[in-house]
Amino acid sequence: MSAIVDQAAGHAGETGQQPPARVRRRRSASLSIGAVLVGIVVVVAVVSFFWLPYAPSDTAGGRLEHPDAAHWLGTDKLGRDLLSQLMVGARIALAVGVGSVAIGALIGITLGLLAAFATTWLDDTISAALDILIAFPTLLLAMLIVAAQGASLGTAILAIGLAMSAVVARLTRVLAKRVLSMQYVTAARTSGTTWLGIVGKHILPNIWPTLSVNLALQFGVAVLAEASLSYLGLGAPPPNASWGRLLQEAQGTVATAPVGAIAPGVALVVLVIGVNLVADGLRDVADPTRRRSR
Repeated sequence: MSAIVDQAAGHAGETGQQPPARVRRRRSASLSIGAVLVGIVVVVAVVSFFWLPYAPSDTAGGRLEHPDAAHWLGTDKLGRDLLSQLMVGARIALAVGVGSVAIGALIGITLGLLAAFATTWLDDTISAALDILIAFPTLLLAMLIVAAQGASLGTAILAIGLAMSAVVARLTRVLAKRVLSMQYVTAARTSGTTWLGIVGKHILPNIWPTLSVNLALQFGVAVLAEASLSYLGLGAPPPNASWGRLLQEAQGTVATAPVGAIAPGVALVVLVIGVNLVADGLRDVADPTRRRSR
């Protein structure tokens, strides 16, 4: 994980010539396809607030029914409509992604900027602490926090956000230190510009393109982490229809009702691949090699 952060930071500092038109078209296609995939999930989540085929807790349908006109994706082992649960699960996935990234960005950027401006010993202390946190997988840290606080959707969002904040902080520190070493920042500091002014006018505008790519990737990590927590019984408790919990409930009926496992699995794949394609497209848009040196 540390190598990925360093590679992302190093990539932001490269310069070169404009890529050929064929490469630019491929990059544009990556961003467009990713936006379409994510957009589908967003539309499903928004529609679920206004319309659902059945209430998510409605058990009036027969147990493990195959897809038909009444239940387009069939029903689960309790007789609940699978499409309704899948639509509600889209809300949870997006809420977890947005909430976790917001928490991780707020804490991570703050810590990263603090380390960049700090004295040597404080910078070394913060960096060492971040390296220790990054050494632990995001899911493991989230599991420890959820186990201590109790399983709930809010706890899962907080735990995943805290776990990913170390990666964001490490990248922010590296990028901010690079900007602080520039001559125009030195001139601004000499002219009396405040630290807040330097952060707002020089550092954040220059590091945000690379940070946005990393945060987009962290969104996908958060969605998978929440699905894993729910699969293990540490995520959003019933009646929340998390995609991870749907997978866990369907694992015993895969042979008789495979749609129950396939549908949430496909939904997860669509969202995560879509987010990764968007991140890939954003990386190409923010790539300094696409712009001539100033």
